[in-house]
Amino acid sequence: MRPFLRAQLERHARRSAELDFLLSREDVMSDMAQFLALSREHQDIVHLVSRHQRLLQLERDAADAQALISATDDPEMAALAHDELASAQGELLRLEQELQSLLLPRDPEDAGNAFLEIRAGTGGDEAALFAADLLRMYTRYADAQGWRCERISESPSDLGGFKEAVLRIEGAHAYGQLRFESGGHRVQRVPSTETQGRIHTSACTVAVLPEPDEAKAVAINPADLRIDTFRASGAGGQHINKTDSAVRITHLPTGIVAECQDDRSQHRNKARALQVLAARIQDRERSERQAREAATRRGLIGSGDRSDRIRTYNFPQGRLTDHRINFTLHKLAHVMEGDLGDVLQALRAAHQDALLQELDPEAHV
Repeated sequence: MRPFLRAQLERHARRSAELDFLLSREDVMSDMAQFLALSREHQDIVHLVSRHQRLLQLERDAADAQALISATDDPEMAALAHDELASAQGELLRLEQELQSLLLPRDPEDAGNAFLEIRAGTGGDEAALFAADLLRMYTRYADAQGWRCERISESPSDLGGFKEAVLRIEGAHAYGQLRFESGGHRVQRVPSTETQGRIHTSACTVAVLPEPDEAKAVAINPADLRIDTFRASGAGGQHINKTDSAVRITHLPTGIVAECQDDRSQHRNKARALQVLAARIQDRERSERQAREAATRRGLIGSGDRSDRIRTYNFPQGRLTDHRINFTLHKLAHVMEGDLGDVLQALRAAHQDALLQELDPEAHV
């Protein structure tokens, strides 16, 4: 384990001992506000400390097994020691990875819901069809995670694709799992409309935004909003197409627009559109803040510019390549059915490595 991480673990162990002492004092127990604050801090680090203790025990076990291998002439004893050493080393590797993850800074928004926006780019009808494929891929992945998907708005194309679609994904860690999907997605395949078998290249952009916490959401002045109602353009039955139930909201200072046409209730559509608008405004503010701090956000996971080409889906070769981390999978058919686990795990691991290097510049990841 890297010295930097070991030092962090030792610091947490010392703090845990301090908290045990403080929480046993009568003056602290009599001050409910202080007692609750210290109890929350203790709860936050107790799992980390217990895993650190397990790490130290495994290191001792591995050292004892190695010493026994060096000292014994008994083949059976040596074999047992080798087995114990291999077991300890395997668990040590897993535990070090777990502790590294626990020690890295966590974005509080990772645990929450997400808005996922897909827009067809270059490629015309084929790009719109690819947008529909991406929508299906993400929906299937969300279903496999036990998340709930709600289609906020959509703009269908003539051939059954989507010019644009916006999903709300509700579930534990939805944003944290999907956050690195933002960017340009390129597809290489033979379109269904191609008569000569030529491979075409099309593109879509994906944006994943955290759903704002109502208590922390950006304040929006109602005077800065223009609210328009219109008839929903998608499927929804006769009622939804005969009433102006769909809502489009424009934030005049920034020009950011959000709309919702999913519900028959204009009131509920307005509330949902306001949520999407707040998420987009918050995302812009975050992007501008990150641009001012650009040095710490460049590199592995992309610049945040959604025009960046982050991934290529090559159908003739059955290959997916994520260009940010030079990661390639040769199981594209499974990915398009929602099997995104491998690529998302690789992106999270790369992100953690980048965070570690920010915290510990001497680490060579």
